Amino acid sequence: MILEFGAVIGAAIVIGIIIYIIKNRKKKGENLVTHTPTNRVPAKRALLVGINKYKPELNADLRGCVNDVEHMRDILTKFYGFSADDIRVLIDDRATKAAILERLSWLIGEAIPGDVLVFHYSGHGSQVRDRHGDELDDNLDEILCPYDLNWDDPLTDDILGAMFDKVPAGASFIMICDACHSGTMTKELLSHSSDEIRAKFIMPPFDIKCRTLGREIPKSSMKSVTRGSQKHVLLSGCKDTQTSADAVFDGVPQGALTWAISESIKVNPNVTWTELHAKVLNRLSGGFTQTPQLSGDANLLDDKIFKGE
Repeated sequence: MILEFGAVIGAAIVIGIIIYIIKNRKKKGENLVTHTPTNRVPAKRALLVGINKYKPELNADLRGCVNDVEHMRDILTKFYGFSADDIRVLIDDRATKAAILERLSWLIGEAIPGDVLVFHYSGHGSQVRDRHGDELDDNLDEILCPYDLNWDDPLTDDILGAMFDKVPAGASFIMICDACHSGTMTKELLSHSSDEIRAKFIMPPFDIKCRTLGREIPKSSMKSVTRGSQKHVLLSGCKDTQTSADAVFDGVPQGALTWAISESIKVNPNVTWTELHAKVLNRLSGGFTQTPQLSGDANLLDDKIFKGE
């Protein structure tokens, strides 16, 4: 196993979404989801996004994100009864902002009580200046970086939070986020091989960065497990003060978080989110300097993962 400490996973993106949901403010994006009532039985559905290849001018290609998506798809279908017909996958140049929003609208807009909904993202993240006044701590919005990233029209945590808030009562929503949020973290990367280190963070252009100069990103006080009132389960790879590792297992690049989840599930798929989190922590304790973060409704965290039996 070759360790490559090459990424900071998006704890701040997850925190930003939690803050939005708790405050329940109206933001751009809430009208992107229109509920379409259906007469079907509850189902398990997933949107999996992995971006290794970005538009050339960004010069930001990664290596393990598509593998992460493939591993997550295998886990959902083999262990938790997800049908291939109910899983949407977006990779590389197909993972544009418009496509991600369209697939999220499919995932959430057609949801009914009893559904299990999963959104897994593996790719770059970043930060931009908050323009809505809801980021009181650092005045910054966390963003996911689609293939066609536009700094003047980013995919912010406000937009995502507004969409996630449309999940109907009685449906379960799970987000697993494999993305960076802070450029200051890239300076802490350690190389354990001669290969190029590729952090999952895209530095904003100078004109965009100027909008945030002088705003220090605060260190998170978020605990390893946070039990709140939001009706979702949110899992990220590390605290926002840590680096999260990309590793090569048996010659296959993948995120350490996805690897730890996959290996833990293969041993015992019949666990709760709290139990899985503990197993992931244990797997990453030997040689990985990261603390995965788990947040959600207290009752949901004690449910079987992905509503397994």
